[in-house]
Amino acid sequence: MEEIICYCFGYTKEDIINDLRQNMGASLILKRIMSEKRAGNCKCKEKNPKGR
Repeated sequence: MEEIICYCFGYTKEDIINDLRQNMGASLILKRIMSEKRAGNCKCKEKNPKGR
């Protein structure tokens, strides 16, 4: 089973590695997560088993 990094949006460690490779070290996933957090769409405390 793949290691989930972002429980809110379902990103795995492999997703992030591939994102960085495809975008020459820039992360479009990180930009999306930051944008969604600013919009109030982050539910880490509810979805992440560690509560963060």
